[in-house]
Amino acid sequence: MTALAAALLALSLAVIGATLPVPFVALGPGPTYDTLGEFEGAPIITVDGLPSYPTSGHLNMTTVSVTDQLPLFTALSYWASGERRVVPREALFPSNRTTEEVQQENAAQFASSELNAVSAALAELDEPASVIVVGVVPGSPADGRLQLEDQLVTVAGTPVTTADSVAGALTGTRPGDRVPIVLRRDGAEQTVDVVLGSSGDRPQGFLGITPGLGAPPDTDVRISLGGIGGPSAGLMFALGVLDRLTPGELTGGAFVAGTGAIGPAGDVSMIDGIPFKMIAARGVGATLFLVPAGNCAEAVSAVPEGLTLARVSTLDEAVTALDTVREGGVPVSC
Repeated sequence: MTALAAALLALSLAVIGATLPVPFVALGPGPTYDTLGEFEGAPIITVDGLPSYPTSGHLNMTTVSVTDQLPLFTALSYWASGERRVVPREALFPSNRTTEEVQQENAAQFASSELNAVSAALAELDEPASVIVVGVVPGSPADGRLQLEDQLVTVAGTPVTTADSVAGALTGTRPGDRVPIVLRRDGAEQTVDVVLGSSGDRPQGFLGITPGLGAPPDTDVRISLGGIGGPSAGLMFALGVLDRLTPGELTGGAFVAGTGAIGPAGDVSMIDGIPFKMIAARGVGATLFLVPAGNCAEAVSAVPEGLTLARVSTLDEAVTALDTVREGGVPVSC
């Protein structure tokens, strides 16, 4: 009877260990997508009303997979093998927010990264462009009043022709001021009044948007890739847009992958999960990986064999690295 009880207990523990989810998630290599290619039968980057040019090679963005609802034994096996990184679920899905809220925020970050990428590419080309909203601060005066991709015409009565001119238009304002913003949305011009807030010690009014550059009126440069979240594809999107808008082939036919969040002016920021992104990139054939400068130490300690690293802190540096490789040289590494 004692042996039977022990066997039943062991069986129960085995079932629990194999099926009971633990409050951890596993991070690992995710899918990669060539920004010069297609997704679900449609080009990832489309250009309408502007000259565009043939491309070659690959400019792959990389991702990190997240496995949720881990059974205990699976989590332990990942932890012991080092195959994936096991982290508390709270780190990715805080208990004070629903999974849906986290997913919505990730989707919003991704949408902003697409707009930032186009803005950075247009800034790099120094071509005529419109000024658009590429980010809205949650809870700010602009939240609910302005939208992503709104084209700004005037702010507080001042015409805006560059991203920097938006801040200049607000210089003489104060918190509590009601300012008119003339914008184009869905092809129609309209005026939106916003009551400015305050931010830190700045005397001027706070609007709460990130301005960037968009395609000129009656043209369009669009990035479409569904089901991905977060901001880390921005650099590779920007390079893909540049390659489409310029003669010649940026990669020279090479298989390039990379990662990095990008600002509307082209600054590249560090991201999470770079070891897994490098593994995924090498697995699909990449030979060069563009690394945000802030991730260099982590990348060097985990770079797969056969993958060359190029250190970048701006879009311009990424272009220089690709130019160097295309001409047979060695890019600045970590």
